[in-house]
Amino acid sequence: MLPEKLFRIEDANAAVPRLALWIERLQRGALRLEAEMQALATAHGVALEAIVTEHLLRERPAARVLVEELDGIVREIEESGAHLKDVRLGLVDFPAEKDGEVVYLCWQFGEPEVAFWHRVEEGFAGRQPLPGTARARTLQ
Repeated sequence: MLPEKLFRIEDANAAVPRLALWIERLQRGALRLEAEMQALATAHGVALEAIVTEHLLRERPAARVLVEELDGIVREIEESGAHLKDVRLGLVDFPAEKDGEVVYLCWQFGEPEVAFWHRVEEGFAGRQPLPGTARARTLQ
């Protein structure tokens, strides 16, 4: 099944500056959310894992703004056609085509540009450098 959007390397690289801002906001927000959840867990004398977002929002309604902001950022990333894979690591995949096969161009927060790709089923562990230079126009 083909994704709705296939990226060329230059399209993915053009999205990197905006993604870097979004990922930074997501990571900072996730840390704030985790701190709120930890404080609630401590107040109730339970493990952090016992606190779910719904419980946090019931106990601390002000956290709703943060949760909605984070959800909005994730939605923006997904609506761009990219796929957020891991907030903590800042991993984002871009569907692309290589030799008639759908693969992912792979970018990690902190990298200046998209320089890796992997097969859909391999994930991050299967990352390979893009052929030629990171600025190559097409996968070969």
